Amino acid sequence: MEKVNRQRLQSLLEQFASFGATGENGVTRLSLSREDIAARDKFIEVSEEIGMSVKVDDMGNLYATLSGKKDMPPIVMGSHLDSVKKGGRFDGTLGVVAGLEVVRTIVERNIETEHPITVMNFTNEEGARFDPAMMSSGVLAGKFAKEDMLLSADTEGVTFGQALEISGYEGEAGNRLREAAAFVELHIEQGPVLEHTGEEIGVVQGVMGMTCCEISLKGESNHAGTTPIPMRKDPMFAAAQVIVDLQRELKKLPEDLVYTIGRIQAHPNIHTVIPNEVTFTLEARHTSMDVVRQVERIIDRLPKTLERCEVTSRKLWGRETVEFDGAVVNAVSETAAELGLRTRNMYSGAGHDAQFIASYIPTAMIFVPSAKGYSHREDEYTSYEDCAQGADVLLNTVLKLDRNASTQEEKVLEEKSV
Repeated sequence: MEKVNRQRLQSLLEQFASFGATGENGVTRLSLSREDIAARDKFIEVSEEIGMSVKVDDMGNLYATLSGKKDMPPIVMGSHLDSVKKGGRFDGTLGVVAGLEVVRTIVERNIETEHPITVMNFTNEEGARFDPAMMSSGVLAGKFAKEDMLLSADTEGVTFGQALEISGYEGEAGNRLREAAAFVELHIEQGPVLEHTGEEIGVVQGVMGMTCCEISLKGESNHAGTTPIPMRKDPMFAAAQVIVDLQRELKKLPEDLVYTIGRIQAHPNIHTVIPNEVTFTLEARHTSMDVVRQVERIIDRLPKTLERCEVTSRKLWGRETVEFDGAVVNAVSETAAELGLRTRNMYSGAGHDAQFIASYIPTAMIFVPSAKGYSHREDEYTSYEDCAQGADVLLNTVLKLDRNASTQEEKVLEEKSV
């Protein structure tokens, strides 16, 4: 089994961490910002140094490709270089940097692959500057319309289309990822499970389905000091009761259901005024869409009035569970076992570019442990040895997929010739 160069991988991760460094070991590298452009420039520099050719598509996605022995669809690795504000240095970046190290190792060991090998950097995965998240992979997969995405604006009023043009990274639609033998994304877990169980590699089966609903409670504003409690229509107390009731009901569902009250808003949100409306969101995720639907039914059964306040709800958005390709997932699992690593089959609760790419390309993901489960924060951390072990799995998975696909192609040709 091949292994990547540990010191070189760590060095390159640290170099990319300097682009948008916060001073607290984190990064702020919003999509198409100066910091992101600097990271993109570095990506191209390293890719060309390795001997890869680089293309850019019309969404700003970067493709660095090492030629194969045959003119075949590529095997693709990739993730994203953009971050959230005051985010971590490993989220997304690991998958891109490890991909480059994988190709460098292939070149260094004089390994000839049948397929071209491509490393991708997806534009605006985080959605921290431009809504929605996973924007460019969504466009590639036909989930989002490019025309709509170009109009998405940041807090300063700059549209994605304008930022893309200014960045110098607006390429050709003809360079889009349209077919590939496989796509594999290495990523930090962004959760505590692998660290807690002592397992080194997460073999990702797919991405959890989810629903996000908004619950609103309407009461009546009045003076906080002069309105007797029995005469109030206070939606804040009603909201508190609804949240407690929801918690009680949701606990009856499978314990691996995850749910969050993520946003609470009170209007007018003044300490001397009884609010006239309180809204909050409830987001729930599970691998079984039946469980997700049960959550939605629990919300639908909320009382129409509570504490003399009107209660309404609406679904904001949701997604179906995405199942990854069995053959590619098996290649990851077999490779990790051959490397002697402890593995865990798991689903991702977070969204990733891989979930959209999976709609038209055989896809899998590899997770490595996140210390304390921390992510989207400056103290996000994955040990460099864990990063390297993930890169080892990525490297040998790519080589296994190359061999397997080549063998399959030979069988097809033999059958045609008979």
